[in-house]
Amino acid sequence: MINIERYNNSFSDEWEKIVQFSNNGTIFHKRKFLSYHHKDRFIDHSLIFYKNNKPFTLLPAAEINESGKKILVSHPGASMGSFVTPSNLSFNDSLELVNQLNIYIEKLNFSGIRITLPPIIYNKRKSNYMDYSLLKNGYTYVKREVSSILFLEDSVEKNVNKFKPSHRQALRKAQRSGLVIKKSDDFNSFYNILKKNLKSRHNVSPTHTVDELLRLNKLFKKDIVLYGAFLEDLMIGGVVNFATNEDVILSFYISHDEEYQEYRPVNLLFYEILKDAISNKFKILDFGIFTINEEPNMGLAKFKENFGSSGIFRDTLAIYF
Repeated sequence: MINIERYNNSFSDEWEKIVQFSNNGTIFHKRKFLSYHHKDRFIDHSLIFYKNNKPFTLLPAAEINESGKKILVSHPGASMGSFVTPSNLSFNDSLELVNQLNIYIEKLNFSGIRITLPPIIYNKRKSNYMDYSLLKNGYTYVKREVSSILFLEDSVEKNVNKFKPSHRQALRKAQRSGLVIKKSDDFNSFYNILKKNLKSRHNVSPTHTVDELLRLNKLFKKDIVLYGAFLEDLMIGGVVNFATNEDVILSFYISHDEEYQEYRPVNLLFYEILKDAISNKFKILDFGIFTINEEPNMGLAKFKENFGSSGIFRDTLAIYF
């Protein structure tokens, strides 16, 4: 028998343990991450699923209002959500989890639920049980974004061999240019580059404010890291990486100063990032999505493919009553 309880702060330590030892938990599922926002920004409605009176599955979630209707959604404070499940999750339990969730939200007069699944690479033990169970219980795909991923070899040179010739050439040029790549705490300089690029290219702002990035870096000093490309003392590009779990690194922000494009800072940044990731036993680099609301950015897709990446889905499913 599966029962559901709403999360409260007294359960925070237990929540973190479940995420740590789960099959698919990431940094985005941790309470420390979900709670860095101002407490009034979201109406948290995360759920704990109990089997035989023991907690075994989590769902980070929040209430939102859409056109006067109350909807439960994957937590808006995270890039991806869905169920945090044990590695030995059975097919029957996955079906029952979704069935009980539907009963729960109808009982509380929600008009629907929308869940964003992490790509399957975030599962230690690969499984599509939850995808199937959502579809079987009446959910449909409402969005399918494509994320670029790169499988890491046992040496950086083997990964470089996967680069397209143009990227290998750009890397060699960057290596001769005098650029220095190093980890940095100068998020303010990077943020200025990022904000300028997003504004000029897409007329949007970064997902996080610079204060939020600094707060996250303070909370997750080892897991959220800025790599900077420096021309003498001037930062001309950077990448903010999130170590999401023990297998996958997500490059959340990638940006460089267009005035210094000739130095090819991003190519050298990823060479050093790949080297570090391989030495720290990571298996996959997630470059992030190159689609927005399912519309592809072809230039971005090609740029990431030139590193040897391929694409996987980041799916959102929903049901409405």
